[in-house]
Amino acid sequence: MIFTTLEQILTHISFSIISIVITIHLMTLLVYEIVELRDSSEKGMIATFFSITGLLVSRWISSGHFPLSNLYESLIFLSCSFPIIYMIFKIGNHNHKNDLSTITAPSTIFTQGFATSGLLTEMHQSTILVPALQSQWLMMHVSMMLLSYAALLCGSLLSVALLVITFRKNIDIFCKGKNNNFLIKSFFFGEIQYLNEKRSVFKNTSFLSFRNYYKYQLTQRLDYWSYRVISLGFTFLTIGILCGAVWANEAWGSYWNWDPKETWAFITWTIFAIYLHTRTRTNQSLQGTNSALVASIGFLIIWICYFGINLLGIGLHSYGSFTLTST
Repeated sequence: MIFTTLEQILTHISFSIISIVITIHLMTLLVYEIVELRDSSEKGMIATFFSITGLLVSRWISSGHFPLSNLYESLIFLSCSFPIIYMIFKIGNHNHKNDLSTITAPSTIFTQGFATSGLLTEMHQSTILVPALQSQWLMMHVSMMLLSYAALLCGSLLSVALLVITFRKNIDIFCKGKNNNFLIKSFFFGEIQYLNEKRSVFKNTSFLSFRNYYKYQLTQRLDYWSYRVISLGFTFLTIGILCGAVWANEAWGSYWNWDPKETWAFITWTIFAIYLHTRTRTNQSLQGTNSALVASIGFLIIWICYFGINLLGIGLHSYGSFTLTST
């Protein structure tokens, strides 16, 4: 009873904090960027991480096993993964501004909101692990997969934003003034060597307009950060699949069974391998656009792999099936 109450309190706290973070980002649409607001959003993401982590730890203690026994717990872990991705790049770029929370904060609140409101209440209860999950590989495999999903989703969303800006004919919304350049302010993270190397293009090109100059800067930032986040997610995904293969051999006697979940995980891995190849090998002028198209397809593939297979409830991973809340 105590743990149940604690979980509810931590759920409300994390949901409230992340809502405040999103509100802070929305305020930048209306007013000039304020340093104190930026600092508050960064602290908010960290506080959200600790709140959701506390929720998972309380379930771990009360159930006696790592809290990944059903879809509800995996969604909560996924919502915790977004702040983790944010903090990884925050630590790695402590001298620069980091507004990945522009993507990670809405992703966190969406995931947590669906977990608490979109699933049947019965699924919120921790259950005994099925025999297939009673393994030390549970923590390693599933946590790596969920961290990879979080990173790949964030990176794919950045690629989608890049495509929208690239193919948008009228970009006045990004250039009319300091009050309407939210995306520019959000993703200009500081001086990056990657962009500095490309600025020389403008020094010898007099006909480029001031407006297209900012469009170019923004798309390069989006491309840069999308590549970094997806690269991290691809690493997690590779580790997760390898751990899953070892675990499958222990549980089912075979490293690979072409189970629907395994098949779609392999498709996901292939799509983002193509993204990385396209991103590094394509002609420079088409590099960002071509790779962003692949990443956008990957965004849909991830949801099919994570939700679609669980919704069907088929295959060796059918213990992850679920039912939506009835209206």
